[in-house]
Amino acid sequence: MSSISISYEQPDWFKPLFAELEKRGIPFQTTNPTKHFFAIEDGKPEFDLFFNRMSPSAYLRDGVQGTFYTLNYLKFLEEHGVRVINGYKAFTYETSKALQLLLLQKLGIRYPKSRVINHTSQIEKAIAGLRFPIVIKANIGGSGAGIEKFDSLEDVQVAIDEKGIDFGIDHTALVQEFIPARGGYITRVETLGGKYLYGIRVYTDGESFNLCPADICQTTTGHDLIRNACAIDAPKNGLKVEAFTPSKEIIENIERIVQESGIDVGGIEYIIDDRDGEVLYYDVNALSNFVADAVNVIGFNPHERLVDFLETQLEIVKSTQTTYSQI
Repeated sequence: MSSISISYEQPDWFKPLFAELEKRGIPFQTTNPTKHFFAIEDGKPEFDLFFNRMSPSAYLRDGVQGTFYTLNYLKFLEEHGVRVINGYKAFTYETSKALQLLLLQKLGIRYPKSRVINHTSQIEKAIAGLRFPIVIKANIGGSGAGIEKFDSLEDVQVAIDEKGIDFGIDHTALVQEFIPARGGYITRVETLGGKYLYGIRVYTDGESFNLCPADICQTTTGHDLIRNACAIDAPKNGLKVEAFTPSKEIIENIERIVQESGIDVGGIEYIIDDRDGEVLYYDVNALSNFVADAVNVIGFNPHERLVDFLETQLEIVKSTQTTYSQI
């Protein structure tokens, strides 16, 4: 029986991970969280390590049933003593932008001014005190899905009257100030084991909300990245990317965020507000596909580091099991 079980639903994002595991001869099994079951009375599964790679954007691929199911399954595994990478706590934050901002508030880390709503009738009240333009974003999103930008209250009302506003699969949304990006970029920092791994700047036209680094297929010099390193459905959206190392303070803030949220492997995004120069953190991700063509962009293969981490975690689990068996 494989010692590692990897749960995922997007068929292309994790091929580099699987290739690295296979190269090292590490046995693993996979499961599809959108088509799965478990019995309440079951005991501990035979695998030693469970790697949760469920994506909140699965609802865009007919996989909405996997999101809330995964929370239940992660709790089941953890209560049976399985070491889960990106477990219940991490996935709880992954599936709620509101909880992410509550965490930032608790940690004293700045974020875009925001309101949480559950009905369009509350939008006008929620906008009070916010600067236009604003965005209304689904609480559970992914790859920029469920985000709409508005320049005025009248524009919001037109959207409500004409087609409604989609609050997403949990019928909850954020009303948030739209932040103009100083320098025309946002910064994404990837972490592993609660520590900084690398950072990249992603350049945007200010209108696109799909800033997933795995979908970016162009360097800042304009050269196409290796296509098979990108997600198969990556849009040719003109975004550009470059390696970047943030300040010590920013790295410390990001490490605090992932450690407090229980995220073993994840990415944090921040932006510099062009209006006042404030650094604002706005997205906490427990799903990292890593930047496309990583070796050419950041100088190393992060999947090698990821598998190093998985091997270490597996060794810790097996060492603990051996210790208990000897008691």
